[in-house]
Amino acid sequence: MHDSLFTPVRLGAIEARNRIAMAPMTRGRSDPSGMPNALMAEYYAQRSGAGLIITEATSISAQGHGWPNAPGIWHDDHAEGWKQVTEAVHQRGSKIVLQLWHMGRIVSSAMLGGQPPLSASATQAPGDAWTYNGKQRHDVARPMTKDEIATTIADYAAAGRRALAAGFDGVQLHGANGYLIDQFLRDGTNQREDEYGGSVQNRCRLLREVLEALVAECGAARVSVRYSPNDGIQGCADSDPDTLFAEAARVAQALELGFVELRDPGPDGTFGRSEGVKRSPLVRSIYTGPLMLNADYDAARAEADILAGRCEAVSIGRSYITNPDLAERIRAGAPLAPNADMANSWYTKGAEGYTDFPALADSREGVD
Repeated sequence: MHDSLFTPVRLGAIEARNRIAMAPMTRGRSDPSGMPNALMAEYYAQRSGAGLIITEATSISAQGHGWPNAPGIWHDDHAEGWKQVTEAVHQRGSKIVLQLWHMGRIVSSAMLGGQPPLSASATQAPGDAWTYNGKQRHDVARPMTKDEIATTIADYAAAGRRALAAGFDGVQLHGANGYLIDQFLRDGTNQREDEYGGSVQNRCRLLREVLEALVAECGAARVSVRYSPNDGIQGCADSDPDTLFAEAARVAQALELGFVELRDPGPDGTFGRSEGVKRSPLVRSIYTGPLMLNADYDAARAEADILAGRCEAVSIGRSYITNPDLAERIRAGAPLAPNADMANSWYTKGAEGYTDFPALADSREGVD
């Protein structure tokens, strides 16, 4: 079933065997140092029916690392740890890219030795930050200096270099969901008066300079970016998102990135609804490379969007938690296991709620 989802697709330098990607999802199974481990290799290998896996967001520096037990890529030992993951995925015939992450103002000072987090401007995210001692109110961020911006760009470049050394097929810049890049993009969080603030071109400057640095390290065909034009995620909003994301699309087009992934849900989508406004047509009209959409898909809607030419591939997140063989179930027309409860399984440590969900073939063993 859904034959169009199971045709190969080229995403820059990556030849994916089908058009179903596993979307990036933080799972918190590393250790406080950010070191990947064998359990993570098993998790990703189980889900290698996807044509492409986009890893959970991975910190490019200790300063940008603010989620308990999220993985890192800011030193060479991390790259060595990631090799077991890339090898496991490649052995099963899939491709995998590393999503690169700096959380900006979403990092708690409790994770930074009491120092405030960095962002575009002195703003404060709503709600609470996750820490090793439970949730704590977000701090007011300190605006990044020019030297800190330059250091962060260099951190991204080094992370891209380590990712390729670890065997990844490419990297994805996390430019979405209210984290550092998104904080610079939007006028609700970027109140700077220098060349990194003000006009949309200035607010896209950090995005462009980071992508240029990654292209220099990895090659444009192995670099992608994730945007979330839906507004207000983690309090990160913009007064004119159409103008902003048209410019962000132009950045991707000018750099000839391998693909763009767009978080573009409808009116009932998660992580910000934007009153139901979908901006994928706007991005599609400017960026002519491969477009991957992430929009709370089921198989029927995914196939419809691919057949209609709205995108070349789709990424699916939460259903991959409880259905490690999601692509195989879609191909067979088999039922899906229901999504897991976030509080009880998404971020707990260990195999429970992580690698213990059975594949369809396993769940049918012993059934006549």
